[in-house]
Amino acid sequence: MKSVRVVCAHDCPDMCSLIAHVDNGKVVRIQGDPDQPYTAGFACGKVNRDSDLVNSPERIATPLRRTGPKGSGQFEPITWDQALDEIADRWKSIIRESGPLAILGYAYSAHQGLMNRGLVNGLFHALGTSRLQAGTVCDTCCETAWDVTVGPVGGADPESVVHSDLVISWGADLAATNVHFWALAEAQRKKTGMPIVVIDPRRTRSARAADLYLPIRIGTDAALALGIMHILVRDGLANRDYIARHTLGFDKVEAEVLPRFTPARTAEVTGLSVADIEKLASMYGKAKAALIRLGEGMTRLTHGGQALRTVALLPGVSGHYGVKGGGAMLLTAASCDLNYAAVRKPSGPATARMVNHLRLGEELLNMKDPPIRALFVGANNPVVTCPEVHKVQKGLMREDLFTVVHDPFMTDTARYADIVLPAANYLETDDLYRAYGAYWMQWGQKAVEPAGEARSNFHVAQALAQRMGLTDRIFSLSPREAAEELFKGSTGPASNVDRNELFAGVPLNIKHDWDGQPFKTPSGKLEFYSEQLAQQGLPPMPDWEADPIEAEEAAKWPLRLLTAPGYFQAHTAFSGVGFLREREGKPFCILHPEDAAKRGLKDGDRVRLFNDRGEIGLMLKVADEVQPGVLLVPGQRPVGEAVSGTINMLCSDRYTDMGEGATYQSTWLEVAPWKEAAAA
Repeated sequence: MKSVRVVCAHDCPDMCSLIAHVDNGKVVRIQGDPDQPYTAGFACGKVNRDSDLVNSPERIATPLRRTGPKGSGQFEPITWDQALDEIADRWKSIIRESGPLAILGYAYSAHQGLMNRGLVNGLFHALGTSRLQAGTVCDTCCETAWDVTVGPVGGADPESVVHSDLVISWGADLAATNVHFWALAEAQRKKTGMPIVVIDPRRTRSARAADLYLPIRIGTDAALALGIMHILVRDGLANRDYIARHTLGFDKVEAEVLPRFTPARTAEVTGLSVADIEKLASMYGKAKAALIRLGEGMTRLTHGGQALRTVALLPGVSGHYGVKGGGAMLLTAASCDLNYAAVRKPSGPATARMVNHLRLGEELLNMKDPPIRALFVGANNPVVTCPEVHKVQKGLMREDLFTVVHDPFMTDTARYADIVLPAANYLETDDLYRAYGAYWMQWGQKAVEPAGEARSNFHVAQALAQRMGLTDRIFSLSPREAAEELFKGSTGPASNVDRNELFAGVPLNIKHDWDGQPFKTPSGKLEFYSEQLAQQGLPPMPDWEADPIEAEEAAKWPLRLLTAPGYFQAHTAFSGVGFLREREGKPFCILHPEDAAKRGLKDGDRVRLFNDRGEIGLMLKVADEVQPGVLLVPGQRPVGEAVSGTINMLCSDRYTDMGEGATYQSTWLEVAPWKEAAAA
């Protein structure tokens, strides 16, 4: 038995340092690394089962070639040389006939390693193909909103919570998605009595443990933030000195916006009581070091950018951005200033045609001059994750589309592929990691050799690059050598780490020694008034107003959709673990008892969810976890596990107000008893 220090590569802000226990070349147990202060010796309930994930009997063992109709899942084994040669031959033929723009590489975040995630994109950048505008299903809206408000810089260090006297978890279920920050916050509460406030439409585990829980109406976060600002100004709790020295445009917001957000109107918009709004504002205004942990979920709707931008401005009114343990934290990656282009953009044209991540289906069906004729999917599962899933499925059914999927498992997307390649798990790869919800960097070495004939994303990108005639040096380097390239021309604390310690696998802290939150906006200040937004034709000041298209949808359908991570099946990367599937249960939705009673539905029923875009079937749980008028669907689950379909079949591919992100939460629908005929 040996122990190997590894790094969790799942798409999670914590980037846990882990210990893999290996016996006879097999991972038998995973545990948190006790010598990493942030991971603190424990891992989440999902990652604790990653020995089952890497050893899953459901993993793809060899490369496969399609033998039946697209979507049928009928394949035959082939060799790696056969697979790679066929891919390269098809790509070369397509480039000769239609040019490189007819090819699209579609790789995202199922492997967070900077090598395994980055070099696949580097391959397609160097080939000059169409490029994926990645992250729009996830974080482009919130990042854009943060950048025009605070600037492209990381937020508060979550470990500074030891100096906080108030924590607000705003739209983030920390117990599910940021468990180590949650543990630190709970420890601080136990030590000092620091209160924890949770603002969320769902009564999450975090909400149940909070000192104050505010069940906000979906899409009204900006109104609540403005209501709190109104009270801070009214009660003399605004930090006028901080506002004068470090912010831009608050005077206009104070004069033109805040008067409209009285406690009474804020309560009317948000569904919260005036008493709770007043209580929260008082707690926040009187705190010396209040830390807001911002969740990305509040931005996955029509006015999501305005929502996050407005909440991110709150610490500028109170002055909490200027103190240790105060401010706001969304993401930290922007302050890890590595030379990512060395891996992601080794060569190729400076610009190329872009394909929005969330509109894959639309572009597969309608993009012209040239149409997309070849698709490579790695570390993602668009048949489940993209909105308008029916479009994605229809696009992938095109006989003239040559599709390659590189994945450890036969996903819903892989079933449509012409060639399926077995992918290595993170426990089987060497890579460099940096957290996006904390200030840590670590080299993770592979614990075991890849199962079967699996190969890493990095290895496959290099093999295809060589077959396609690319000569960039990065395509011949080892993962360690390629990682060294990231430090050439890099700046900031990440560039100054001890390279010997780093590549020995020691977790290294890369936090900035900030005297308060820095701002990297054009003005160098926190921008209540954004000229960048004004030039884009967007409201330059924070505000809240109802969206007319949302209002029209709400008039047609009685329930609003809320999607959130599942506790044991956050997304399909965990689908290969039978234990976790059983813990989560069959794909389900949650309805408030009042709404269930109106429809004659009871707990455990099979139900039909439907709107103009289609219908799916899920199991029903009846609980007051959500408010009346809301339907909650936790996690993203494979089509085959549900009664029928997957939830994103009912979501539109409409954009958010900023960042061209996905609007999952701007979905209205109805629920009724499931009938077999409904699926016909």
